[in-house]
Amino acid sequence: MFYLTVLLTIIVCLLSLVCVFKQFLRPSNFPPGPKWLPIVGNSPTVKHLSILHGGFHNALMYLSQKYKTQILGLKLGKDLFVVVFSKDLIRQVFTQDEFQARPDSYFIRLRTMGRRRGITMTDGDLWQEQRNFAVRHLRSLGFGKSHMESLIVEELRELLMTLGEGGDCVALHSQLAPCVLNVLWALTAGSRFNADDPQLVGLLQLMADRSKAFDMAGGVLSQLPCLALLAPEWSGYNLICSLNNQMKGLLEKTIQEHRKSLDINKNRDFIDAFLKEIDVSNGSPTTFTEEQLVMVCLDFFIAGSQTTSNTLSFALLNMILHQDVQERVYQEIREVLGTRKLPTLEDKQRLPYVEAVLMESQRFLHVVPVAGPRRVLSQTTLDQYTIPKDATVLLCLYSMHHDEKMWDQPMKFLPDRFLGENKKVLTDDLCQFGIVKEVSHAPQLSRVL
Repeated sequence: MFYLTVLLTIIVCLLSLVCVFKQFLRPSNFPPGPKWLPIVGNSPTVKHLSILHGGFHNALMYLSQKYKTQILGLKLGKDLFVVVFSKDLIRQVFTQDEFQARPDSYFIRLRTMGRRRGITMTDGDLWQEQRNFAVRHLRSLGFGKSHMESLIVEELRELLMTLGEGGDCVALHSQLAPCVLNVLWALTAGSRFNADDPQLVGLLQLMADRSKAFDMAGGVLSQLPCLALLAPEWSGYNLICSLNNQMKGLLEKTIQEHRKSLDINKNRDFIDAFLKEIDVSNGSPTTFTEEQLVMVCLDFFIAGSQTTSNTLSFALLNMILHQDVQERVYQEIREVLGTRKLPTLEDKQRLPYVEAVLMESQRFLHVVPVAGPRRVLSQTTLDQYTIPKDATVLLCLYSMHHDEKMWDQPMKFLPDRFLGENKKVLTDDLCQFGIVKEVSHAPQLSRVL
């Protein structure tokens, strides 16, 4: 019996050593990068470099330069990650079918309240059906048309009145976020909030807290999901669940109010259209459920309001820091629109310098410095490297937008770089959110707003 116990112990130890050894191995022809540890992979290294260099994107760029590669191979926790840096390779990832899926991890499901829902973090038939429905009905409700323009103008008037009543110093971001959210809420729920509405204040605070919670907890919960059970408070799991429940409760309340006053002959907003699609299914298997509607609405707000308000805040910050740019923007607006006319979508082509400033702001201070994540559907190649099935691909847009081979003096704020002959706006080299094939609705929402 003693010898059998010893033998079993030796076998278990050998198997454990083999498993640990396999944790060190890199897949064949995997992109270059730092060596990783068992279980945690490169997570400690990346976290340390992020603190040292001032951000996740800077840590990735440091490793790219250290290993002299435009495709970086990492292991974060148990998952393989590939980070892409150059314009041509980023374009290939955006357009190649093998890269058009989203990860299906514990953390992603936590983001979508336990199941694969919504549009932003889904793929395949679910994504296709839900995205097509959203685009079709948002357009029918006036998205990108004169109706949406009138909503934006109304919010702009409210903003100008608020700024006119304020003192010398104004926290612009806190004024911009409600305006953007109101436009989205009008299309989604058919109404707008007053500036002092507790529901608006609560919704904005929830979205801000939720975004910070996911930023703080995403890494550790993605790599070690067991911490949700072992250390729910420390890992941020309890906080995320609480914020999810609050957001879900707020949206469900709005949906139920719509359900009570639903008119089968008219769609007041997106929620009405979605509820009718749920009723059409009549209990048969469908992707249209009230739980899915909650997540789609949340996707709208995250993709549109936070992205847009941050972009506008960065643009205003850049004009504060560059008074000459601010003066040129003011003069162009004054020459084209005068001092009383509010801008419309038709005026966009008549304001090339204003557009160039917005584009340079998005290049210089990128709202989404690292885009993704994308899941590899089947083993493929990128450049000369093998990218395994189910690897997660990240796109370092910040690196591309500060590449000295692409941009003259990339660390300087120079809007004129986007103006060609006859003040024609040049857009080819700017990658705000994606190129050609885009798996979410963020670009459409943010560009119009």
